[in-house]
Amino acid sequence: MPLARSFTAAGLARVSAFLGGEVAAGRIPGAILLIQQHGKPVLSETFGLRNARTAQPMTEDTIFRLYSMSKPITSVAAMMLVDDGKLVLDDAVAKYIPAFADVQVGVPAADGKLALQPLTRPITVRDLLRHTSGITYGFYGDSHVRRLYAQAGLFDGDPDNAEFVARLARLPLAEQPGTLWDYGHSTDVLGRVIEVISGLSLYQFEKQRLLDPLGMRDTAFFVADEAKRPLIAEPLPGDWFDRPVAGITEATAPRRWESGGAGMVGTIRDYARFAQMLLNGGELDGRRYLRRETVALMASEQIGEGSGVMKDPGFYFPGRDSGFGLGFAVRTVANGPLPAGEFRWDGVAGTFFFIDPADDMFVICMMQSPAQRGPIEDELKQLVYTALVR
Repeated sequence: MPLARSFTAAGLARVSAFLGGEVAAGRIPGAILLIQQHGKPVLSETFGLRNARTAQPMTEDTIFRLYSMSKPITSVAAMMLVDDGKLVLDDAVAKYIPAFADVQVGVPAADGKLALQPLTRPITVRDLLRHTSGITYGFYGDSHVRRLYAQAGLFDGDPDNAEFVARLARLPLAEQPGTLWDYGHSTDVLGRVIEVISGLSLYQFEKQRLLDPLGMRDTAFFVADEAKRPLIAEPLPGDWFDRPVAGITEATAPRRWESGGAGMVGTIRDYARFAQMLLNGGELDGRRYLRRETVALMASEQIGEGSGVMKDPGFYFPGRDSGFGLGFAVRTVANGPLPAGEFRWDGVAGTFFFIDPADDMFVICMMQSPAQRGPIEDELKQLVYTALVR
C-alpha cells in the first residue's frame, strides 16, 4: 500500500480561506472544520458565528443538529450486535418486528390508483443498512406511497420508537426489498431492532456501548441540559426548512422518539472520536468497538453490479461515482482529485464528514446552513485533496 500523502501549508491555507470567505460573503453564519491525519489535527479551525442573532462566536463545543449524520452512529451500533452474534445481516426484520411480515408493496395500477402486491422476499437487516428495504421518506419526491407517508400522521403525538415503527409497518413499501436504493426511514427501523435485541432504548444502548466509552458526551437525541442550549448553532434567518424533515420538527427539543436516522445532536469533537475509531478499523485508545473486518464490510460497495439494486438517478444521493455500503456512501471510482475508497455521509442541515483510509485521514465540517451545504461540501473536498502531495 502506498504511503499516505502529506498536506502543504499553502493548500491548507486555501481551505481556511475558502470557509472564511463564505462567512465574509454572508452565505453562512459560521462553521467549524477538522482535518485529522495520522491521529492528529492537521487543521482545526472555527469560522464566524454559531448564532448570528446573538453574535456568539463559533467555538469547539458548539452543538449541531446532525440529522442524517445520525445514521452512521446507528449503523455502527447495529454492527456491534452483529459482532456480538446477536444479529445476522440476512435475518428477516420480521424476526424482531413481526408486523413487517405482513407488509405489502404499493405499485401504480392501470386506473392511476395504488395497487398492493405481496413481498417477493422478506426485508432483511442488510436492507435496512443499505437503504434497499422499500421503506421510504414522505418529505421529498412525489409518488402514491410517498404521499401516503406524508399523510399518515407518522409523528403525531410524540410516539416512542416502538409505536413509530408500528405505524410504518401499516404502510405499503415503495418497492420490493432489494430492488432500489431508496433513502428513507430504514435506519429508524434499525434503531428499533437494536432496542428489541438489547432490551434498552436506542439511546441507552448507544450510550452504554458507544457514546460513553468513546467520550461522546454531547451526542444525544436532544439537548437535555438547559445550560448548554446557548451552545446550539443556528442558521441564518430564512435558511431553514419550511416543514419538518424526516419527521424532525426541532432536533434540539425533548421528545420520546429517538430517530436513529435523523434525530441526533452533537459536537465536532464528539464526531471526531467516532470517525477516528472507524479510521482505525474499529478501535480507539486500546478499546475495540468493531472487528476490523466489520468496518471494512461497512465501507465496501453493497449495491453494485450483480446485487440487483437499481439507482434512481433523481434520488440517488451518493452520486454517480459512489456506491453504498452498510451505513455509508463509498466512492467506487476516482473522480478528479477525489479518490476511490473514501466513505462518508452528511446531514441535511449542513454537517458532513468523509474518511479516507489510504491517506489515513478524516475531515469533518459542521455548520447549520441547508442552502449552502452541497456547494460547500463539493468545493471543500476539492480543496482538501488538491492540498495533498506525495
